[in-house]
Amino acid sequence: MAFEGLSEKLSAAFKRLKNKGKLTEADVKEAMREVRLALLEADVNYKVAKDFTATVAERAVGEKVMESLTPAQMVIKLVNDELTQLMGGQASTLTRPNRPPCVIMMCGLQGSGKTTHSAKLGKMLKSQGHRPLLVACDVYRPAAIKQLQVVGEGAGVPVFERGTANPVDIAKQAVAHARDHGNDYVILDTAGRLHIDEELMTELKNMNAAVQPQEILLVVDAMTGQDAVNVAKSFNETLEISGVILTKLDGDTRGGAALSVRAVTGKPVKFAGVGEKLDDLEVFHPERMASRILGMGDVLSFIEKAQQQIDDREAEALAKKLQENKFDMNDLLDQFRQIQKMGDIKSLLGMIPGMGKQLKDVDIDEKQFARVEAIILSMTKREREKPDIINPSRKRRIAAGCGMRVEDVNRLLKQYETMRKMIKQMKNMGKKGGRGGMGLPPGFGGRGGNPFGL
Repeated sequence: MAFEGLSEKLSAAFKRLKNKGKLTEADVKEAMREVRLALLEADVNYKVAKDFTATVAERAVGEKVMESLTPAQMVIKLVNDELTQLMGGQASTLTRPNRPPCVIMMCGLQGSGKTTHSAKLGKMLKSQGHRPLLVACDVYRPAAIKQLQVVGEGAGVPVFERGTANPVDIAKQAVAHARDHGNDYVILDTAGRLHIDEELMTELKNMNAAVQPQEILLVVDAMTGQDAVNVAKSFNETLEISGVILTKLDGDTRGGAALSVRAVTGKPVKFAGVGEKLDDLEVFHPERMASRILGMGDVLSFIEKAQQQIDDREAEALAKKLQENKFDMNDLLDQFRQIQKMGDIKSLLGMIPGMGKQLKDVDIDEKQFARVEAIILSMTKREREKPDIINPSRKRRIAAGCGMRVEDVNRLLKQYETMRKMIKQMKNMGKKGGRGGMGLPPGFGGRGGNPFGL
């Protein structure tokens, strides 16, 4: 997961302050030395790392330890505040012109993910009630137009293309088309190169002058670390970009690009690509990212992802079933399907405070969702509604029907029964049902039926 190495090293640095009664200059100096080394190992720009630790040290020395806070917690708070500021302070939104459409020019090196992230951005805007238009301005790369059409169709966003005509003319025609057809956002998927060259920059400058985009978003691969920052600096000097989209933040990236790009270019990271699916694009929230880096989770992003997938009417119906103790296998299947829609399970659980470290060595087998679904779908309608009637002969039939073992059926039934008992206990305690708990199927790693061995 992103920032994993940095998070571990920062935790180790703060742990040494845990039992100290007060902060001394020596304590702060030693802690900041370790923080600086951790940042450098995460491929953060040297000057950025040096200035960052100097600022934290200046604030920490002489500050009284807040009541009920240990020195380590004080330093973590200061580091959290400065990390947030380093990455921009707050989320940066897209410009909204007085007169639509808003033209967004996507630029970057070849292979950075411009085409896919153009479609991701289009889908995000469409989900917010806008009418985006994707424009194929990459007329050089083989099959680039076809790729945009494919991902555009997947995102449900129309694509404007004029074959291999002049890209600048295509951009101008697309903006005129958007005005005539009521598209309020125009996303230009421009050409990239394997490296920055004069020809690429000249074309982008001409397009910039012709359509005067409100946003110039640079798409960079977060896995490339300082190279991504250098690319951002070069594009910014030539085009005056308005923001950055960092891709592959779900991968094993060290985090240097996310922490350096704002300080080096002065331009914010506006979006983060966190997966391969067209839904896997998030608004970049500096305060939430700082919280993740420090191992404190990101509950708000977790809740937002859940809310995107949970239908209010379905949630109310489930809450009523929970209150009436009528939770059955159909409801369990619905819960599993909603979890799947939310994305990578390990990344999601890593957003919950304290879970990231505990999940580090856990191998989460997401294929279990398909296996659990197969078991439940092998049951009859009556068996799903009344799991208590499932006797040994029915278990054998269910196992044979889904190509699994009777032990797998037993394990699922046992987990269902455990969940039902928990629901009953909550009801007896007088707690009202909410949106319904999302259980995880058995077999996701861990020991003794506990999916995470916690």
